[in-house]
Amino acid sequence: MTVKQTSQIKAVLSSAYNSYDKMLNTYAFSKVGDSALGEDLVQKTFAKTWARLVSGGKVDLMKAFLYHVLNDLIVDEYRKHKTTSLDPMLRKGFAPSNNDYARFFDILDGKKAILLIKQLPPIYQKIMTMRYVQDFSISAMAHITHQSRNTVTIQAFRGLEKLRNLYSNPTYYSFPTTKNRHRWSVS
Repeated sequence: MTVKQTSQIKAVLSSAYNSYDKMLNTYAFSKVGDSALGEDLVQKTFAKTWARLVSGGKVDLMKAFLYHVLNDLIVDEYRKHKTTSLDPMLRKGFAPSNNDYARFFDILDGKKAILLIKQLPPIYQKIMTMRYVQDFSISAMAHITHQSRNTVTIQAFRGLEKLRNLYSNPTYYSFPTTKNRHRWSVS
């Protein structure tokens, strides 16, 4: 291949790259769902097109050819991702665990803590709810309550201490019964 032919192929491929690169990347991303993988496939598309042109192959419609090569690469990528059966994994020692009990007890403890927050004095209820239920920062709580950060920090600390006392002392609170379903009573 002569230098003139090589420069013509470079010009054709550069023009195609400038014209179709963004469209090909968008198309590849829509098919594979991964931006980096889509870009790699587009680069492979241009590399294969370069190899085809250098070997003397003819390309009549560059856009159609590029999409054809890209589609083939996408199909190859799909074929690489085969599903794995659980049986061979079990033979190799994989043991799936289902630790729903711990999660269940965490949920119960969380619900219990939220119910106990309602037992606190109103000033601590608001701070504890914002801090541990709504996950606000100290700065955000200070801004919302129009108090200093120091005041909010002290209230959060004292509220947490009161909540710990409620949690560790089960005789201090009672859960609703059928008689007082909507009221909480403190002994």
